[in-house]
Amino acid sequence: MKNIFFSFFNSKLFKELINSGKRSADNLRCSRITILNSKATKEEAAQRRAAIRQKFGIKVLGRYIFYLAIGIYFVVSILIMNDYLKTHYSWYQKYYCKIDAQEKLKKSVVRVVGGYSEGSGFFISNNQILTNFHVISGEPSPKIIFPDGNFITPTKITGDEESDLAILYTEKDYSDFVFTLPYEINFKPEEQLMSAGYPLGSAITGNPTVVKGNYLDYRKSRKESVGYIQTDFGLVEGMSGGPLTDICGNVVGINTISMSGQSLFIAADIAKQLSSTFTDQEITKIDVDSSASPMRAVEAFYTYLKARRMKDGYDLLSVQYKKNATYEEWTSRFVNILDVDVVLTEQYDKTPDKVRVKFRTKNWVNGEVEYHHYEGVWKTVIENNTFKLTKSDIEEIADPDVVWFFE
Repeated sequence: MKNIFFSFFNSKLFKELINSGKRSADNLRCSRITILNSKATKEEAAQRRAAIRQKFGIKVLGRYIFYLAIGIYFVVSILIMNDYLKTHYSWYQKYYCKIDAQEKLKKSVVRVVGGYSEGSGFFISNNQILTNFHVISGEPSPKIIFPDGNFITPTKITGDEESDLAILYTEKDYSDFVFTLPYEINFKPEEQLMSAGYPLGSAITGNPTVVKGNYLDYRKSRKESVGYIQTDFGLVEGMSGGPLTDICGNVVGINTISMSGQSLFIAADIAKQLSSTFTDQEITKIDVDSSASPMRAVEAFYTYLKARRMKDGYDLLSVQYKKNATYEEWTSRFVNILDVDVVLTEQYDKTPDKVRVKFRTKNWVNGEVEYHHYEGVWKTVIENNTFKLTKSDIEEIADPDVVWFFE
C-alpha cells in the first residue's frame, strides 16, 4: 500500500494536478490583481472625465461670458449711435446730407455791404436776397458781393424795421443760389443746426464761415412780430442776415442777435409770412437835385457813383468833359468802388462855379476792402438848366488825420 501511495505521489498525474492547482491559484491572483487594477483604472477614468467636464465647463462658461460681453457692447453701441443721430442729425434721414449742405452754404451765402454797416444774406427766390434790416438801415444802395468776388447793386429794397428784415432785389436771376423758406418749422431736442455768414464782414477775406451747434428753445413775445430760435453757439459781427439751417441745409432761421455764447435767429416760417408785406417806406432813398446849386450837383455826382447808377452820373458831366471820355472808358475807372462817402462840399475861393470836395471811397480789391481819400476842386457849368461837372483837379490824400474828416 505504501508503495502504491508513493508511486501515486510520484506519478505524472499527481504532478499535473499540482501544477494545475498552482496555475489556478496564479490565475486567481492575477484575476484579483486585474480586478483591482480595473477598479483603479475606472476611478482614474472617472476622475479624468470629471476633470475634463470641469475644464470644458470653464471654457464654455468663458465662451458664454465672451459672447455676452460682445452682445452687450453692440447693444450699447447701437443705443449710443441712435442717441447721437437723434441729437445731431434728427435721426437717420439727415445723416448723409451734411456735406452737401455745407458746400451749398459756402457757395450761396452773399455779403451785404453798405457805407457804415455790413452783414450777410441769402437768396429766397431767383432775384430776392433776404437779410436783416439793420444791415441796410440808412443805406440807399448797399452792395451784394458774391462768393466769387463779383458784386452788384440791388435794383430795389423793401423791408420792415420792426421785424428787422429786408429784401434786396437783383436785376438778374440766380436760381442756383436759392434757399426756400418753410411754411413751418419743427425741431427735435438738441437738434444740430448750422449758421453761415461772413465774420467781420469785408474786413477779412475767405468763404462764409459755417458755425454748428444745437437747438435750445423757441421764444416768442406778444410784443414782437417775430419769433426767435435760440441756440447754444454764438455769432460774430458780420454774420447778421445769413441763414440758419438744419443739418441738411433747409433754412429754419435768419442770423440776428448773439449774446454770451448763445444766439437768437428770426424764425424762417414767420419771415416767409411777413415778406409779402414788406414795403420801401422805411428804406432810405436817394435824394439829389443837381439843378439846385453847383454843390448839390457835385453831391449828386458822387451819390450816383455810390449807388452805381453810372448812367445818371455820366449824364452829370458836361459836353466838353465827355469829348475826352467815353462812357465805357469813364465807367472803367470805378469798377471796384463799393461805396462813396462825401465828407465836405463847399464853394471854392468865393468862386460861384467851383466846388471844393472831400470824399472817401471804399474799394473791393482782390477780395479785400481798401479805403482811399480824395480832395480837390470841381468846376461846373450850366447845361439844359442844370449844373454839370466840366473840369476836376482831384488828388488822393494818403493817411489823412482825424482833423481832415471834421474840418
